[in-house]
Parts: sequence; C-alpha cells; structure tokens
Amino acid sequence: MPASKQKSQVTIYTDGACQGNPGPGGWAALIKSGDDCREISGGYRRTTNNRMEILALVQALSHLQAPSRVEAYTDSRYLNDALNKGWLRGWVKNGWRTASKKPVKNRDLWEALLEQLERHQVDLNWTRAHSGQKENERCDYLAKLQAQKKDLPVDTGMESS
Repeated sequence: MPASKQKSQVTIYTDGACQGNPGPGGWAALIKSGDDCREISGGYRRTTNNRMEILALVQALSHLQAPSRVEAYTDSRYLNDALNKGWLRGWVKNGWRTASKKPVKNRDLWEALLEQLERHQVDLNWTRAHSGQKENERCDYLAKLQAQKKDLPVDTGMESS
C-alpha cells in the first residue's frame, strides 16, 4: 500500500463515570497519535455509566479526521465484551434483541459506534480500572469532573427512552 494510503496509528484510552446510575455522568478520552496527545470529555445531567463508557469511545473515534488503525483501551467489561465476544454483531443480526429477546439497551450509541467501526480499524483492549494505569486514571479523573459540572445537557438517548 502506498505510504499516502496507509492508515495512521492511533492509541485511545477511554472512561465513563456516573454519580448514581442513572445520574449525572461524564465521559473522557485521551487520543495519542505520534507525539500528539489530546484530551476530550463531556457530560450529561442524567445518564448511565454504560452509556458514558460507550460514548467515550464513539467520541474519540469521531474526532479522528482520517480513517485510522486504533489501539483502544477501556475498563468497561460491557463495552469490551460487546465488541470482542461478538455481542454487538449478534444484536444486529437478531434485530437489536439480546439473547433473551429483550431490546438492546443503548442502541443509539451502539449504532453510532458501528458507524465508527466501519471507518476505523479498531482493536479494543480491556484494562483494569483504578490499577494505576496512568492514561486510564486520567480519563477517570476527567470523566468524574464532567459529571460534577452544573447545567449539564440532556442525554436525549437516555431521557427519551
């Protein structure tokens, strides 16, 4: 593949936080590409921890300007298992129903993630939370800061369901 067509290599760390579940929540991501490192974060007035975990990855991937090869890290078993154990593919195949035939929670975010997975080559890795992994700890800190903000916006995917 010509050098101009090669996908850039990016490393992403993500985390989500919630004060109560549901409650005010925040998400954060660190995006590393070469010597560049960006931090992004946001929050909502009423959401869930799982929504914030998924949204952190969606937002990080959507910030990449060009299709990329991504090594991503999450401390969310839910997010990790959905991708790496094939749950997400199964939900799509089953018309957005779980194995127990219940509607899949957070469908709006899973659909947004699927769009990003079409654009980027993502290898998602699980990391233990609060284990001293500095990028995960930084994301945790930023997500918690967001959850504490006043006048947070509405998570329409949460509050409309």
